[in-house]
Amino acid sequence: MLTIALAQMDIRTAQPESNLARARKFASQAQEAGADLLLLPELWLHGYDLEQAEEWAAPLGEGGFAQMADLAREFGLHLAGSLLERHAGGVSNTAVLYAPDGTLLGSYRKIHLFRLMQEHRYLAPGDHATLCPTPWGPTGLAICYDLRFPELFRTLALAGAVLFLVPAQWPVRRIEAWLLLARARAVENELIVAACNRVGNDGQVEFPGRSLVVDPWGHVLAEGDDQERLLVAQTNLREIRKARRYLTVYQDRRPDAYRVEPATSDQRPVSSNERPAS
Repeated sequence: MLTIALAQMDIRTAQPESNLARARKFASQAQEAGADLLLLPELWLHGYDLEQAEEWAAPLGEGGFAQMADLAREFGLHLAGSLLERHAGGVSNTAVLYAPDGTLLGSYRKIHLFRLMQEHRYLAPGDHATLCPTPWGPTGLAICYDLRFPELFRTLALAGAVLFLVPAQWPVRRIEAWLLLARARAVENELIVAACNRVGNDGQVEFPGRSLVVDPWGHVLAEGDDQERLLVAQTNLREIRKARRYLTVYQDRRPDAYRVEPATSDQRPVSSNERPAS
């Protein structure tokens, strides 16, 4: 069994001290609930303040990343979420996963930048997927808009992932897509998805929460409302093996046939006036 906690935060833009206090409160609650893992939302420390991204960003191991490692150690949790990372190529929206002793298990720079939020103007995209080693099995990291790109998740699944962690700031106007895509990524890859969305309003966009944990069958094990709260879900990793034995999706894949060829003359559609009378 793996107990997953989701910190459905009301993030305060450009107020890192307030957001850190909220994260510490959620970490304490997760510890009390016996959680193995706590997932924070996307850009949980500073919010979506991309115009000030250079100011808020820090290298891995410093700033908010060091604070996450400290929280993991203080509360004895695996801890994940995304922050702004400064590196040689610029600033990236980077998801990280820490072990309970504060060790960084993996980092992932968001590959798919969301143009509607002007991410492409301020952020450098990542160029590879990341799979983190954990006691429960390989864990894939993704961020928000990535949910719309199933090829990223299938790549992680084929590499052995048993769990996807998806921190997000997904707006209320597209909430049905959020719920549908999270379940789809779990069902099509026959594994567990934990997706943590923020709540509140940043002055321009309203965020509805609705964080959720989904099992390999598409069952929602926990789902939030639009209020700030901690969600806790008990997940049974044996369900992954059961699902894959029952529906042999991985064995039945046909990558050799996944190509598109132009239609030949014998394959052209038959018009209605060419069809034989019945």
